[in-house]
Amino acid sequence: MGTDEERKGWGTARVSGDSMRPTYRPGDLLLIRYRARPRVGRAAVVRLPDRGLAVKRVTRREPEGWWVERDNPAAGVDSWLVGAIPDRDVVAVVVGRIWPIFRR
Repeated sequence: MGTDEERKGWGTARVSGDSMRPTYRPGDLLLIRYRARPRVGRAAVVRLPDRGLAVKRVTRREPEGWWVERDNPAAGVDSWLVGAIPDRDVVAVVVGRIWPIFRR
């Protein structure tokens, strides 16, 4: 079935890498909602082909799935490299950052 978090619908994700800078930085802890529908402009946790889970910005809906992009064009992988992400590979939507609470 899945993890307890997935069954409850809420969970957390820890950011690694620089692809979502400046919005999210490595080490940021995010509150996520499983089984929620992605919305354009919001971030989501997606399963990238042959690369695993990643946080990306949802930019549009395509016939093949969701087009997702990185906030930092100098780092990471997004739909420009792997194409649209099918619905089954959108794991969760990001509700917000919960740690650190404040950033300098």
